[in-house]
Amino acid sequence: MTTPDPSGGGPLPPNRFTNICVLVATVCGSSLAIIDATAINVALPAIQDGLNADITSLQWVIESYALFLGALILVGGVLGDHFGRKRMFAIGVIIFASASAWCGLAEGVMQLIVARGFQGIGAALVVPGSLALLSAHFPQEQRGPAIGQWASFTTLAIVLGPLLGGVLVDTASWRWVFFINLPIAAILLFVLYLGVPESRNESQAGKLDIVGAAFITLGLGGLVFGLLESAHLGFSALEVWGSITAGIVIILAFIYRQMTVKFPMLPLDLFRSRAFSGANIMTFLLYGAMTGCLFFLPFNLMQVHGWSATEAGAALLPLILLISLFSLAASKLVAKLGQRIPLTSGACIAALGFALLALPSNDSGYWSGFLPGIAVLGLGLGIAVAPLTIVVMGAVPTDRSGLASGVNNAASRVAMLMAVAIFGVVMFEIFSSQLQSALQVMPLDNASRIQISERMVHLSGLQPPDGLKANVAEQLHVAVGESFVAGFRAVSLIAAGAALAGGLIAGLTIPPRADVK
Repeated sequence: MTTPDPSGGGPLPPNRFTNICVLVATVCGSSLAIIDATAINVALPAIQDGLNADITSLQWVIESYALFLGALILVGGVLGDHFGRKRMFAIGVIIFASASAWCGLAEGVMQLIVARGFQGIGAALVVPGSLALLSAHFPQEQRGPAIGQWASFTTLAIVLGPLLGGVLVDTASWRWVFFINLPIAAILLFVLYLGVPESRNESQAGKLDIVGAAFITLGLGGLVFGLLESAHLGFSALEVWGSITAGIVIILAFIYRQMTVKFPMLPLDLFRSRAFSGANIMTFLLYGAMTGCLFFLPFNLMQVHGWSATEAGAALLPLILLISLFSLAASKLVAKLGQRIPLTSGACIAALGFALLALPSNDSGYWSGFLPGIAVLGLGLGIAVAPLTIVVMGAVPTDRSGLASGVNNAASRVAMLMAVAIFGVVMFEIFSSQLQSALQVMPLDNASRIQISERMVHLSGLQPPDGLKANVAEQLHVAVGESFVAGFRAVSLIAAGAALAGGLIAGLTIPPRADVK
C-alpha cells in the first residue's frame, strides 16, 4: 500500500515494523553497491591475470562504474523524490543485479568495463535512495540514531568488501565477486516490498534536468579519459590534453546551466548553508583520499609482498572494527561533543593513518609495517564518517532529502572517480621513473628493455621478458617492487594531505553544535 509523505515529503508516522524494514532495505541496498565497489579492488590482480589486462584497463573497470554513479547520482536522488523513492530504489537494484550477472560472465576486459558502467547506472538509483528513504520514514528525533546504524553497517561494508572479495577470489573465482550480488538483491527486493511504504515529493514532479545530466557525464568522462590514457600516450598527445580540456569546458557549462536553468539538477542554493558546503567538500577530500590509497594497497600487499587475496582482505580487519565501533556511537558522539570536534579530529587522525601507510618498504611485515597505519586510519574514519552524514542530512529540509543525499553521494563518488585517475597518474609517473633508473644498471639487451618499457603499464604486475637469466629476473622483480612502493608512498602522502585539508575545511565551516541550517 502506498503511503505518500505528509505535505509532499515529510516523515511518515512512526511504525516499528516499517522502520525495521526501511533500515534493513537501505542497509542492504547501500551495502550491495559498496561491497561490490570495494571487493573488486582485491579481485583486480586476478582480473589482470585472467583477462590479460594492463593497469589502465583495470582503472577503467573501476572508473566506468564510478563515472556513471558519480554523474547520475543526482538524477537518481531527484527521480526518487519525483516518482517514488521505493520505486526508483527497486529499479536500481534490478539494473544493478542484472549488470552484476553480466560482469561475472564477461569474456573480455572491454565487456567487463561496459557491464560495470551499467552497474553504475543501477547504483545511481540505489545509493541516494538509501538515505532518502531513511529521512522520509524516520521522524526527526529518531533520524540521528537511524543514520548512525545505517552508517555503521554501510561503512563496515566499505572495508568488509575486500575481505569477502579475497575469500571469493581464493576459493572460487573473481567472477563470484559479482555473482554474490544476486542473492543479496533478491533478499533486498523481498524486504522492500514486504514492509517499505512508498514516499515521494509530488510538488517536484517533472522537474528533471536531462541536459545537465548529459553535461556532467560527458565532462567527467573527458577528464577521466585524458588522465587514464596519459599512461599510454603521454600528456602531449592530442587525445589526452584535448579530452581533459573538453571535460573542463563541459563541466563549466554544466555549472553555468545550473545557475540559469529553471529546474536545475543541482540547485546551487543548497550551498548557501556553510555546513552543507563544508561537509560536502570534506566528503570529497576524505573519500578521495581513502579510495586513492585503497585502490593501490591490494596490489602492494599481493603483488609486491606476495600475500593471497584473502590475506590482503583480512589485513584490513582492524579498519573494519574501528569504523564499525565508532559509527555505532556516532549520534551519541555528536550529542556529547557537537559536530565540529569529531569531524576535524577524525580527519586529522585519518591523515596520520595515511602518512603511516607510506612508511613500509617492500620487505616490511604486517604487524610493524602496515598495521599501525591501518589501525590509525580506521580510528580516524570511524570518528568522522557517520557525523559527516548526520551534518549533511540535517542541513536541508526533509522534502529535499533525496537531493541532499544525491549531492553528498555525488561528492564522494566523483572524489573516488577523480582519485583513481589522478593518483594513477602519480603512481605511473613515479613507478616508471624509478624503474627506468633501476634498469640502467641491469645487464639487459635492447629487446628486453623495450619489452619491459611496454609492460610498465602493468605496474607491480609486470612480468619479465622470456629468456632472462634467473638472477637478472630476480633483480627486475626487486626493482619492480621497490618502484611500486615508491609510487605508493607518494599516493599515501597525497591522501594524508587531502584528509588534513578536509579537517581544516570542517573546522572552518561546520558549527560546533546541531543547528546547521
